[in-house]
Amino acid sequence: MPWFRAPVGANQTWTRDFVLLGFAHVPTLRPLLSALFTAMFTLTLLGNGLLVLLSIWDPVLQAPMYFFLRQLALVEVCFSLDIVPRLLATLLWPGRGLSPVSCALQLLLVLACVTTECFLLTAMAWDRYVAICRPLHYGIIMSPRLCHLLAATCWLAGVPVSLVFTIWLFSFPFCGPRGIRHFFCDIAPLLSLVCADTRLFEANVLVATVLVIMTPFCLIAASYIGVLATVLRMPSATGRHKALSTCASHLIVVVLFYGTTGVIHLRPKASYSPESKQVVSLSYTLVTPMLNPLIYSLRNKEVKAALGRVCWGRHGSGPRE
Repeated sequence: MPWFRAPVGANQTWTRDFVLLGFAHVPTLRPLLSALFTAMFTLTLLGNGLLVLLSIWDPVLQAPMYFFLRQLALVEVCFSLDIVPRLLATLLWPGRGLSPVSCALQLLLVLACVTTECFLLTAMAWDRYVAICRPLHYGIIMSPRLCHLLAATCWLAGVPVSLVFTIWLFSFPFCGPRGIRHFFCDIAPLLSLVCADTRLFEANVLVATVLVIMTPFCLIAASYIGVLATVLRMPSATGRHKALSTCASHLIVVVLFYGTTGVIHLRPKASYSPESKQVVSLSYTLVTPMLNPLIYSLRNKEVKAALGRVCWGRHGSGPRE
């Protein structure tokens, strides 16, 4: 790491603390990146926060689809709050130490949020499958009890995975100056600092990644194969278009999320450079959380109508029980 230097006058805590080196290779761009990431962070919080409030208070947005959309927006808010403030601090105060506890907590939340989002996208795909393939039984199958059970399962699914791998990783000894060549604490850059045999750990990470990322992806793909088969049997072109349009936003989000998350997490020690990995990581840590509310609101007439009712003060009643 030729561009990494310990700060002058660093005391003995330097040997214990980590330092996030995200974008240290482009110091002249730090002010511009700070402004850009601050704007994206603000839009992420406003957009997802607005989706949460609309889905709670507008009586029209009480269908299971919007219930799961609210959960997805909450995950994006948690993910952004875990990543972006530390990223901005790294840009504004480069070389600032990060305690192992803080680093472990950030990794724990990253793993939990990624796992939760994988399962939530699967639940949303199942909701669309039932709505299109079993429309007469939709209200019975997607009952409020099942929706709450699915949401709880999605939120809790990431807890054991994140706890096990965070505790396991931080049980290894770390060598030398602890400069993490990333803008947040992630498995791959932390592994490069470990001075021990991590082959068993990496093998288990790969297995867990396949189960957590690829299994939901296969379930999503199976759901949409069923949806496509049903849509193709519809006699009306209008009906086919309407059915597919209800899935378009979710499909776009799935492609954005899996197109980047899978590339990063399927190989703990990836062959590409840390700098290129940072750029790819930006897409699912900043860009996707910011775009999700725009994707769902711009393509959804009910969300735009609910926003109009809020803006014009025509919101009549509270949410349904």
